[in-house]
Amino acid sequence: MENPKLTITLTGKPPVKINKADWPILAEASDNDTHGAQIGNEPNRETDWWLKVRQHADGRTIVYGVYSYDTHFQGERRDDARRGELLEPGADVLEGIQRVASDLEEYVKDGAFARLAQECIANLPAVEI
Repeated sequence: MENPKLTITLTGKPPVKINKADWPILAEASDNDTHGAQIGNEPNRETDWWLKVRQHADGRTIVYGVYSYDTHFQGERRDDARRGELLEPGADVLEGIQRVASDLEEYVKDGAFARLAQECIANLPAVEI
């Protein structure tokens, strides 16, 4: 059974715990690199990057992302980074996505989060004009 609660790390603030049902995913983008592993074989190195946007019915929005590097190579260490922002109703979600992605990109320095920011923004609900 899946846990209905989720703890989200915020940048420079204590984490928040939410009820997933009250904060549905509005947009997300992700990527994964298994560093050449063959299908059916456990990868020796795996990197995951993702960004998510969740929004409460009251208009508050949480933008958050994770970089995770896992390795089975001797002498290498696992690494991860988590960043996020809680935005008040009416705040610019696009800017929130770009700030979180930029903060993670500064940590990772490989270009993945710049691309994911654009993908996540493209996955937001369309604005009718």
